[in-house]
Amino acid sequence: MTKTAERLPAAAAPLAPPPTPAGGGRGRRALADQVRAYGFLLGGLVCFALFSWYPAIRAVVIAFQRYTPGSTPEWVGTANFRRVLHDPEFGAAWRNTLTFTVLALLLGFAVPFVLALVLNELRHAKAFFRVVVYLPVMIPPVVSALLWKWFYDPGAGLANETLRALHLPTSNWSNGTDTALISLVIVATWANLGGTVLIYLAALQSIPGELYEAAELDGAGLLQRIRHVTIPQTRFVILMLMLLQIIATMQVFTEPFVITGGGPESATVTVLYLIYKYAFLYNDFGGACALSVMLLVLLGAFSALYLRLTRSEGDA
Repeated sequence: MTKTAERLPAAAAPLAPPPTPAGGGRGRRALADQVRAYGFLLGGLVCFALFSWYPAIRAVVIAFQRYTPGSTPEWVGTANFRRVLHDPEFGAAWRNTLTFTVLALLLGFAVPFVLALVLNELRHAKAFFRVVVYLPVMIPPVVSALLWKWFYDPGAGLANETLRALHLPTSNWSNGTDTALISLVIVATWANLGGTVLIYLAALQSIPGELYEAAELDGAGLLQRIRHVTIPQTRFVILMLMLLQIIATMQVFTEPFVITGGGPESATVTVLYLIYKYAFLYNDFGGACALSVMLLVLLGAFSALYLRLTRSEGDA
């Protein structure tokens, strides 16, 4: 029996599967990663489409209609634009908005940069001072505006009480036609200071220390180091923050709405506040959307021109 078994042929070994191409598994994994990435992107695109793009397109359509909620829209062409242009508050709103933007750039652009330079030079308690600088950002904007409204109160407000204690002349602050707008600029600068300072601070800390050492060896003083090292190295951040700040300040609304109500005597009526009045006080959504389209076109044109000029300077 043993001999017979020895004479039987050995069982054939199972056939190995054909070799898989080396790139097949890698290609499927890459495809799956792409599908997952586009799936996550699709969620973001849907959110933008529903809550950003659709309202913007809808506002452009309503700008050419006579529209009130619950009624059938009626096409009126450019009548909304003509009516808005003849509004007595139209010129004041644009003038106040542009003035606010310029003042906010002078204060809100230079002050954070200087504070970032100071924080960058500190050797002790850096974390503490960063938290202190960032605290205003964590306060809700309306709460911040209400605090400043009490601070500016001409009677019992902290600002005038402090001036009286120092035997200095008091001010009407947000209640005066000459001081109301600059008072709101101070509020906006204080409220948005922290985020800008931290962005500048991150940009400053990315500058190689060797550049400052080389400048010191060449005999450069503090101002010369800032001019020839700090500003060129943070130029991209400065330009982008300037663009974002101009766009944000052109859309100022919370401060005039909460603190001054557009007064006194339309001294703090801004374009966005006028849009609010058309929509929710006058029930004129066509006029509100017409103003919105004007602001959109202006900011879009300015942004395109600004980016083109800064890109041209960078290429040069």
